[in-house]
Amino acid sequence: MGLYFKSSIVFLYIPLIAVYFISKKIHNKSRKFYFLSPKRYLKYFKLLVNKKVLILVVLSSIISNSIVIFQNNKYELLYKNTKEIEGEAIVISNKKEKEYYYLYKIKIIFVNESNRYKNTNLYLKMSKKKSENLEYGDKIKFTGEFIEPEVSRNFGGFNYKEYLKNLKIFGSVKASNIELIKKDEVNYVFKLSNLICMKIEKTLDELLERDISGVVKGIILGEKSDIDEDIQENFRISGISHILAVSGMHVSYIIMAINIFLKKKFGKRKTKFFIIIFLLFYMFLTGFSPSIVRASLMGILMLGSGLFHRKNDIATSISLSLLIILIYNPFLLENVGLQFSYIATIGIILLQKNTKKFFKNIKIKKRKLRYRFRLNIKSLKFISKVQDILAVTISAQIVILPIMLYHFNMFGTYFLISNLVISVIIGPVLIFSLLTILLNFIFIPIAKFFTLILKMLVRILFLVSKISEIPFSKLYFPTPSIFVIVLYYVFLFIFNILFVLYNSQKINATRIRARNIIALIKYRVTLNKNNILKIITIIILILIIFKIIPQNLQINFVDVGQGDCTFITTPIGKTILIDGGGSKSNNYDVGKSTLLPYILDRGYTKIDYIIISHFDQDHVRPES
Repeated sequence: MGLYFKSSIVFLYIPLIAVYFISKKIHNKSRKFYFLSPKRYLKYFKLLVNKKVLILVVLSSIISNSIVIFQNNKYELLYKNTKEIEGEAIVISNKKEKEYYYLYKIKIIFVNESNRYKNTNLYLKMSKKKSENLEYGDKIKFTGEFIEPEVSRNFGGFNYKEYLKNLKIFGSVKASNIELIKKDEVNYVFKLSNLICMKIEKTLDELLERDISGVVKGIILGEKSDIDEDIQENFRISGISHILAVSGMHVSYIIMAINIFLKKKFGKRKTKFFIIIFLLFYMFLTGFSPSIVRASLMGILMLGSGLFHRKNDIATSISLSLLIILIYNPFLLENVGLQFSYIATIGIILLQKNTKKFFKNIKIKKRKLRYRFRLNIKSLKFISKVQDILAVTISAQIVILPIMLYHFNMFGTYFLISNLVISVIIGPVLIFSLLTILLNFIFIPIAKFFTLILKMLVRILFLVSKISEIPFSKLYFPTPSIFVIVLYYVFLFIFNILFVLYNSQKINATRIRARNIIALIKYRVTLNKNNILKIITIIILILIIFKIIPQNLQINFVDVGQGDCTFITTPIGKTILIDGGGSKSNNYDVGKSTLLPYILDRGYTKIDYIIISHFDQDHVRPES
């Protein structure tokens, strides 16, 4: 709450404790039924919240708050007291080439003869004119200007400072002088994982074209820096961008593959140990991406429960993996990949069974389907498999919908079709990618054959992503508020409970009681139908009046870099855009990347009037 909603957790657990003590003092001795009696419903609260739960909530909030305050103070201290810095560091990433400089990630040993910045990470920007070529694990002495990350310059805009906190990076150093002190000053496991990762990337670059190689790197390593922005956009619109982030699906294929090769030789128990060790190493190999850590930790916990003869509890696995990630870096809570990964997983767990039941309720009986269309058993099994895939896809999409709109303001309308095709292709893509890499070191002719198959499969992925170019493939929505998102999940939770109540075969006393309460609500609503309609009418009229009443004139100057852009909202709700900004760089579309998100964040989906002052490129780009 403190990190994401910018408000104290105290506001949550103080009323929680108050209600707990009130519920402890209330004794419902009367057997008479009172629909609005608090005594009746507080007893359910006592079942969910006891003294241990309250103590756990208070202690965890104090601990988490302390971690966040400590981390934030560390960042702010570096921002305030640092301009020109001099110190020693270890290079902990490979070189990345940018337009005007080379970029490295470094881990500080000390800065300005002080150890208070020890183990903090920075980006090192080195001019292309310099002759030094740094490598992973190099110990260097550097001098340069510290550059504090920028905050969002527009309403709802991209906050680079918060983004770098997700990566546990404090800022950047524009190096004026670099001196190499020593090589190979990094942990052996990190060095080995980096060498293997570099070798995999080099192998893929040699065997495949650039666009195919970039996608395969994303699928295997979660590395998306080599994928063109247009390809990423197509994947995002068509609803298949999740395959470019290593997830539970990837980990399950890895577990399955290792089981096939090692189970007969070493047995179940030893194979599980091998898989756990491999998953730990895989996290090192892929740079501890949040989605990879989540999937790998859940896989390890699942395998570990089998080793220790304990039943695997999915809720405990999710909670424990998230706890480990957030203890390492609490700011990852705002990471988009982590949010999608966990929320989609929770959605599949909670809604998948109910979605399957929904399909069963609306489909024709199998016997009728079989005789009417002369389908054999295999065809029915295929239909059942398709329903399973749809259930998983729909469950995930329903739950991540408000988060997707919050971050991207966009919804892909053909996600069901694309995910059906992808569910068939992604398995072979993963398997042939791994086989191509392994066989390239063993027997190159076979590796070349597998490379041809891999190219064909990835080209099919590109073809599926072209769904994004079909008319009405995407719909834009204004950014939903936190209140709307919470309300959406409350309604989803209630709908899911109601679906379980009326479609469950197991009927216990609690479900019967809940059904009776719902029936009573319907009865009371029917009795007071006229009064309820009057209240609803009054509320609608009040909302219409608020909409009609002229609002304040709003004039917003949008930061579009070198250029001008003004967005005006009139008292009667009309929107006017004066100029649209522009950029001479062909790699960055100001209209698409800055202006459109700004207007959607303001809650508008259309512009009534556009005024262009003149046609210089920093005021309007013809192709925008």
